[in-house]
Amino acid sequence: MKAHEAVMNWVTAELSSGRLRIGDHLPSERALAETLQVSRSSLREALRVLEALGTIQATTGSGPRSGTVVTAAPEQALALALNLQLATSHVEHSHVYEVRLLLETWAAEHSNPDGGDWDAAERLLKLMDDSGTPIQDFLLLDAEFHVTVSRAAGNPLISTLMDALRASIADHTLARAQALPDWDSTVTRLRSEHHAILDALRRGDRAAAAELVRQHIRGYYMETAN
Repeated sequence: MKAHEAVMNWVTAELSSGRLRIGDHLPSERALAETLQVSRSSLREALRVLEALGTIQATTGSGPRSGTVVTAAPEQALALALNLQLATSHVEHSHVYEVRLLLETWAAEHSNPDGGDWDAAERLLKLMDDSGTPIQDFLLLDAEFHVTVSRAAGNPLISTLMDALRASIADHTLARAQALPDWDSTVTRLRSEHHAILDALRRGDRAAAAELVRQHIRGYYMETAN
């Protein structure tokens, strides 16, 4: 078994048993190496792998926030895997578009009007409504808005997958947006569509919200596909 697999198995077992929780510190490097019977150098390599996967976060210095802490950032690992797949052309951007349609329309169809953080979504829309917001910032806010409203469906895996998908195509999305001949017209339409989606979700009209999301994603994809 490779060192990072041994560490991952240990962390998984500790989390499953309740002996370790998100936010807890891992034992010291020396103690963990002795427990798992791996060398310090192999352990460090394993910890770097786990940090890249979003399982842990290592910080230097002193104090309660230093050391290696167990985290929960599965979207980091998913985005990394998707980036590699896109780079090898095994997965194309059209595939990401199709998956987005599936995930986001499902989330709208299963949303709970009493379970959404609509105030947070509204704050994001206000920031996007600012005409001085740069394209890059707008797109980041746009991504956060879609993830935020999807949480009303009560399925954290959906939101995690959406977050990973959007992170993996962020550079591509920015490049396509910057290439549009009339960004001002596009962003005006996107703002209007975002408000309509939020209104439908808030009033519990799932069918309307799902159709608005479908049109929104499809329209922007078709506009930027060429």
